[in-house]
Amino acid sequence: MTYGYIASMKTQPGSRDEVVSILLSGVEGLREAGCHLYVVSVSDDDDVTIWVTEVWESKEHHDASLELPETKAAIGKAMPMLTGEFTRQELSVMGGLGLQPLSRGRSIADTSG
Repeated sequence: MTYGYIASMKTQPGSRDEVVSILLSGVEGLREAGCHLYVVSVSDDDDVTIWVTEVWESKEHHDASLELPETKAAIGKAMPMLTGEFTRQELSVMGGLGLQPLSRGRSIADTSG
């Protein structure tokens, strides 16, 4: 089953844009690690919260990506600018607009067999 992960994090006041830049700095390497979608979002009426939406080949691919040197470096750089307030939700992704077919030639929604 394709793995989805949605998280939010709160930044120290005035740090949101710098953390967004850090989160977006290494996205190209994520595709090779099994990432199908990685989106960083903010709201115009909340200047401290960042939302990250991810779709991965599997939970194992996501977990392995957290061990990549560039991921560890980005986390280390961003952590001092965060408040420690996080939310997260793990999901089974069923499909949707913008999701590319899996490498096996099946769509995201066709992962049962």
